[in-house]
Amino acid sequence: MPTYRDEAVVLRTHKLGEADRIITLLSRRHGKIRAVARGVRRTSSKFGARLEPFSHVDLQFATGRTLDIITEAVTLHAWSEPLCADYGRYTVGQVMLETADRLVSVEKEPAPPQYRLLAGALYALISGTHDGERPATMVMDSYLLRALATSGFAPSLDACTACGEAGPHEAFSPAAGGSVCRRCRPPGTPLVRPGTLAYLGALISGDWPATRAADPTTQRQASGLVAAFAGWHLERGLRTLDQVDRSDTGAPDTYAPRLR
Repeated sequence: MPTYRDEAVVLRTHKLGEADRIITLLSRRHGKIRAVARGVRRTSSKFGARLEPFSHVDLQFATGRTLDIITEAVTLHAWSEPLCADYGRYTVGQVMLETADRLVSVEKEPAPPQYRLLAGALYALISGTHDGERPATMVMDSYLLRALATSGFAPSLDACTACGEAGPHEAFSPAAGGSVCRRCRPPGTPLVRPGTLAYLGALISGDWPATRAADPTTQRQASGLVAAFAGWHLERGLRTLDQVDRSDTGAPDTYAPRLR
């Protein structure tokens, strides 16, 4: 059978038969891949532990009729180990995996920007367990905004998304696509705190030094906006987002919009 090689992040796994698994991955050159890993559920498997969610691996595939077959797996980064030991970061990582899985919907269609974003976000999430500089939810919110923007859903932060009037404006509507002026503000759209939109802009651009100036309440409100924005543009809420512990921001909920 023809073979090919690629590096990938494991998104999820499903049992197949008595000893196999179907592994869903986001790869650097081939986009989303669903492949069979034979015998990985046996204790004698040589690479079963290398194919767990969050694993960053170099793989060799044999092309199959319906699903490709993983014939070799080499660990590049064992991100699953530190994440599984930290519940807060584990749940945040699960949100990232689900988002990548949802945004890259077509198999075998290259999506290198999404791959780089996911790998970089997981690396930043792991780094945060050591340096303590970035809360896990901050890394998650930055990833969600950048991944959505890469897929064509960038929020408008500097101008009204409805009429184009230059901002900054005082309200943010996930359904409208971003900030809105007072004239275009949909009924029931709450006002945002001063600095929240600037903080969202820093998350999108990856300007980590600028994010340090945001107080916990601003971070918490921005996180609620990001969750609502992602849920709206993904057509249904992220299932894993409900499990995320947002206590690392140290502030009460200030924005809990209804998506529909």
